[in-house]
Amino acid sequence: MLRPKLPTMPQPTGLVTPQTPTTITPGTPALPPTPNAPASTRPVVQLTPGTAIALIGGGTAVVLVVGAVLVSMLLAVAVTGVSVAVCAVVLRSLLASEAKRR
Repeated sequence: MLRPKLPTMPQPTGLVTPQTPTTITPGTPALPPTPNAPASTRPVVQLTPGTAIALIGGGTAVVLVVGAVLVSMLLAVAVTGVSVAVCAVVLRSLLASEAKRR
């Protein structure tokens, strides 16, 4: 009763064109690495104390800026909510006083 029903795969309709076989052309074999060659040609990144301090300072600045933006957005939402609540109370008061006058 609670078992899910799996859909069946639909059968293809209409004309189905067969795929043409692709031919594989042999490429040039890769040369084996020589024992004296370096393992990688990428430059090695070395962190000096100055760059480490710069990275820490940059990361701190990013965290502070993102935090300030998020706090300001939260404050904007809070101020909007309070203003809507005040407007609702004022409108309720006006409507209640109008009903008492009649």
